[in-house]
Amino acid sequence: MHYYRYSTAEVSCWYKYLLFSYNIVFWLAGVAFLAAGLWAWSEKGVLSDLTKVSGLRGLDPVLLVLVVGIVMFTLGFAGCVGALRENICLLKFFCRAVVIIFLLELAVAVLAFLFQDWVRDKVKEFFENNIKSYRDDIDLQNLIDSLQKINHCCGAQGPDDWDFNIYFNCSSDSKSREKCGVPFSCCIPDPAQKVVNTQCGYDVRKKSKSQWDDHIFVKGCILALEAWLPRNIYIVAGVFIAISLLQIFGIFLARTLISDIEAVKAGIA
Repeated sequence: MHYYRYSTAEVSCWYKYLLFSYNIVFWLAGVAFLAAGLWAWSEKGVLSDLTKVSGLRGLDPVLLVLVVGIVMFTLGFAGCVGALRENICLLKFFCRAVVIIFLLELAVAVLAFLFQDWVRDKVKEFFENNIKSYRDDIDLQNLIDSLQKINHCCGAQGPDDWDFNIYFNCSSDSKSREKCGVPFSCCIPDPAQKVVNTQCGYDVRKKSKSQWDDHIFVKGCILALEAWLPRNIYIVAGVFIAISLLQIFGIFLARTLISDIEAVKAGIA
């Protein structure tokens, strides 16, 4: 008489396809980010001359988009293929990578809270470096303009920070038409104007500072952001918690699927 042992362990289809669905969204988002970033670099001619990336003194927003796209594409691909093929190596890579990202986010949040003065100084330095490169990159220019328009601010700590930019500097040897001015995004919008006046900031800093309030925003963007954060702390906290829960959910799915696969392999052996 022969006796057969049947293993009761099996890979859960529920967890398998739920993890696949979870990752396909991130994989498609990664593809979209990569496509948008590569298209933007193609339009700027960076793909034909990669030295332009290192030549920019400030932040190239496209580079940030590409980095996010690469991370999302890689993790999404590993999660999708790992789930469908029940590949433990890919699933462990996905799980560990998400854990590392989660811990890094948590560490950054804690350090930013504990060392607020240091963070403020770094943000100020970062903003000033990007002001210097304002005219060097169209994407950086649009990013700074959007930040100033949305927050009704100008410069890092005030309009005089635009002296860091060679085109807006008030020095006597500057021949720029924008000399001693500010970008149009610093201007107080006129409700009666339907067309944006891109020259509204010309020569504004040649006037006395008491007159600036009538033409431009005088609050620095760092102060504006510091004022915005307490008013929207619940939104910021909610976004952080939502992202954290998504990451924890992905880790849970991957770990559960890994355990199922290992149990099945142990039963077969």
